[in-house]
Amino acid sequence: MSRVLVTGMGTINPLGSDLHEVWNKLLAGVSGIRPLTQIPTCDLDVQIGGEVLHLDPTTITINDRVSLRRMERSSQFAILATRDALLDARLPLENLGPRAGVYLGAGLSGLKTLQEQTENLINRGTSKVSPFTIPLLMPNASAANISIAYGITGPTSVISTACASSGHAIIAAAQAIASGQIDFAITGGTEASLTRLGIVSFLRMKAMATGYNEDPEKAVRPFSADRKGLIMSEGAGIVVLESEDSAKRREVTPYAELMGYGVTTDAQHLVRPDEHACEMTRGIKLALGMSGLSSSQAASRMYVNAHGTGTVLNDLAETKALQDAFGPDAAELQISSTKSMTGHLIGASCGLETIISILALKHQMLPPTINLDQPDPACPLDYIPHHAREARVEYALNNSFAFGGHNVSLIFKRL
Repeated sequence: MSRVLVTGMGTINPLGSDLHEVWNKLLAGVSGIRPLTQIPTCDLDVQIGGEVLHLDPTTITINDRVSLRRMERSSQFAILATRDALLDARLPLENLGPRAGVYLGAGLSGLKTLQEQTENLINRGTSKVSPFTIPLLMPNASAANISIAYGITGPTSVISTACASSGHAIIAAAQAIASGQIDFAITGGTEASLTRLGIVSFLRMKAMATGYNEDPEKAVRPFSADRKGLIMSEGAGIVVLESEDSAKRREVTPYAELMGYGVTTDAQHLVRPDEHACEMTRGIKLALGMSGLSSSQAASRMYVNAHGTGTVLNDLAETKALQDAFGPDAAELQISSTKSMTGHLIGASCGLETIISILALKHQMLPPTINLDQPDPACPLDYIPHHAREARVEYALNNSFAFGGHNVSLIFKRL
């Protein structure tokens, strides 16, 4: 079984599309949450989000089949982030062939098209429904567009498990590489759900933080006693995973190694995490076991990028899972929720947070949890409040805990 390495990364998210720029903003505690400009919001209780600004159409239109007008926003993000990840990995931008694959995560892709075309059907009649409706909104469109754009003829698929989507996609890509099926994979996730339908749906579930329209950067408050919920964002986080043999042949220097992962399901409730965090805990333990690490070996040398949505129940459950998985050693973990700055990218969140975790390993700097003004006594771990921290870390644990009870934990090792 081949070792699985990370050799390229690319993203577009509310903080920008340049890795260096995004990283510096995270270390500075800059929030990407701002008033929304793409949709009317005057009648919405939440009028803010993590919106991507200034898309460059020249980096998205690849050819007459993969062009700006033929893609939903989620596919546009995926194409742009993939391009940057391929360049970062020193791979060509065409004819990648059968030894390459695409494994993408997407939670709610196509909401914009679904909303717009449903309104056309109801208000304007059948003749006004776009012939591009299905190619635009089908969940696999982003992965298919990547394969067409860059000539990837190996396995291509999209996994949809809500907020864990890109975590599951990364695992599927790693398994294909480790088994020798392919040499490298485009993986991670993309999401573009900042629509009226998306926002209202989360509002009706009472999952979103209200009351911050005039102070958007303060809205996401993970692990703080006064947290009120999540704020939706959009974007993509793409990594190139590659076999050790392929990386050596190409003489590229990898960022990190994917050492282990754990996948479990709560089987309790569609949207509420299990308060006992049994399966979250087991997933973290599985990832540790696959990595060959004990909690005592890992805790003092590990950065944890928490799922950390800022909802009351999620933050409590994740804290309990870390405490139960690491036991007394949990006190040594250094943890942050970068969603406090990026917002929640839903299906793309694990892709982006994988990139952040790997950058933390590379630079030996840990981004903060901003807005942690009143630490919740029920969340007593070290959540790196307010300011970035220099630290010697060898491992990064990236947690994703999703609606549906889907739990993914990934462990990366610094190289």
